[in-house]
Amino acid sequence: MAETSILLESGTNEIEIMEFTIYGELYGINVAKVKEIMMSAKVKPIPHSNPAVEGIFKPRDIMLTVVDLPYYLSGKPTVPAEKDLFIITNFNKMNIAFRVNTVVGIRRISWADIRKPDKTLNSGQEEGIATGIAQCDGELITILDFEKIVAEIAPETGIQIDEVSQAPENIRKNEPILFAEDSLLLARMVEESLHKAGYTNITKFNNGQEAWDYLSQIRDDSDLDQKVSVIITDIEMPEMDGHHLTKLIKTDSKLQHIPVIIFSSLINEQMEVKGKEVGADEQLSKPEIGHLVSIIDGLLERRKNA
Repeated sequence: MAETSILLESGTNEIEIMEFTIYGELYGINVAKVKEIMMSAKVKPIPHSNPAVEGIFKPRDIMLTVVDLPYYLSGKPTVPAEKDLFIITNFNKMNIAFRVNTVVGIRRISWADIRKPDKTLNSGQEEGIATGIAQCDGELITILDFEKIVAEIAPETGIQIDEVSQAPENIRKNEPILFAEDSLLLARMVEESLHKAGYTNITKFNNGQEAWDYLSQIRDDSDLDQKVSVIITDIEMPEMDGHHLTKLIKTDSKLQHIPVIIFSSLINEQMEVKGKEVGADEQLSKPEIGHLVSIIDGLLERRKNA
């Protein structure tokens, strides 16, 4: 087995991608989601589970669910091979193993070189399972949205809007919130949750670059604080990621007073260090939608009392 490392720098707008293959096609996963690579092992099937769930195995002291990624992507029954590998991941505070055929290696690329797939590639769905498409050395790498894959297989692991309490009418509604998130599904769920809590003045951006372009336009306005009171950002986004966006905000004399919340599936001890280095005020894992509202309340109260 091999353990992975993450980028030492913070806010460089770069990502390290682990490349792997399934049926000869090249895919990628953010190295920050990867705990280790293991040789595939015997898996115990679980009756009545999702067809893409291969079963469970216990390599050491932790029980892991194994997702049959070849089956999920192709719909074809998988014949396990001796050389198959398990990519052990950690995101949204969960450890999950994904079966792949081979692991090619790790490369560092800029988010500026990653593009969201065209809607025509999503089989008529609002969005597909790719975070982005990157071209490296003449090859196209599909960076998979592992959160979306897991949410489809086990919906109860995703954002639960019912965790948010319904707010009385007109409470919080005038507070302007900027929100950067590339996933249409997650963005909609977060917006619904914030609306339920009473935060209805939300400006949505598809990535950090769009958010930064807007902030750059309004940074000199005398009514800046009436246009943005809190910024919420994902980390993984094409063109500009959330860490780089946060760093730009927190090193800008006109914008640095605005609270920034990093709301991402990647939050763990290592990523919290990176978030602090770029100046994030708060960092939360995506399932913690109920906690997000109380964090926003606290940051706004702190600003008023400052």
